[in-house]
Amino acid sequence: MKSIVLREIKSFFGSPIGYLVIAIFLISNGLFLWVFQGEYNILNTGFADLTPFFTLAPWILTFLIPAVTMRSFSDEKKQGTIELLLTKPLSIWQIVNGKFIGSLLLIIMAIIPTFIYVKVVSSLGLPEGNIDMGSTIGSYFGLLFLIAAYTAIGIFTSTLSENQIVAFIISVFLCFFFYFGFEGLSTIVPGFMNMISSLGMQNHFKSMSRGVIDTRDVIYFLSITVLFLSFTVYQLKSFKS
Repeated sequence: MKSIVLREIKSFFGSPIGYLVIAIFLISNGLFLWVFQGEYNILNTGFADLTPFFTLAPWILTFLIPAVTMRSFSDEKKQGTIELLLTKPLSIWQIVNGKFIGSLLLIIMAIIPTFIYVKVVSSLGLPEGNIDMGSTIGSYFGLLFLIAAYTAIGIFTSTLSENQIVAFIISVFLCFFFYFGFEGLSTIVPGFMNMISSLGMQNHFKSMSRGVIDTRDVIYFLSITVLFLSFTVYQLKSFKS
């Protein structure tokens, strides 16, 4: 599996994809948080916290992660190397996990530089250092689990078509639906609002953003991740047969 992970990372940074993903994520967040006037501008909120960043990040990642994962298996199918990959002395689960971890590590690399935001916002507080670290740490944990779930969805959709654009569109739709869709549906059916919203990622991400790591939220994100990785394995097994 290690060879698959290294192969994925090398392929990302052997082309402009890896650098482009990291640059787009950081530039997009930087412009909205510090330059553009609007509700996401931290300097205009009057509060020393990173709520605007953790509100904006899921939107950007909804498009960015599918752009990273869309080539995972669709490119293998298009180039005809999927058969060679499946004949390696690795189980299908190991192949899928290798692809998953490789993509996950790339996104995490894009997140790490945002830690500087914590230092900057902390220095802007009155008094200096007046920032809710519990909420900030919880939000980063929530973002990590969200990234894992998005990545698993993207890996799965890359098995559905050899066309990367098709895989990208399906992945964006599923990520959007699982994060924002259930929240929207809950307003349509007021009697089941809490139950429906609890099925969506946004509800659990917001819960972790409060600074309390609830096992129910962790289990939810792990379940979504494992579910879509299982779908990926099933797809590959059907292709292999």
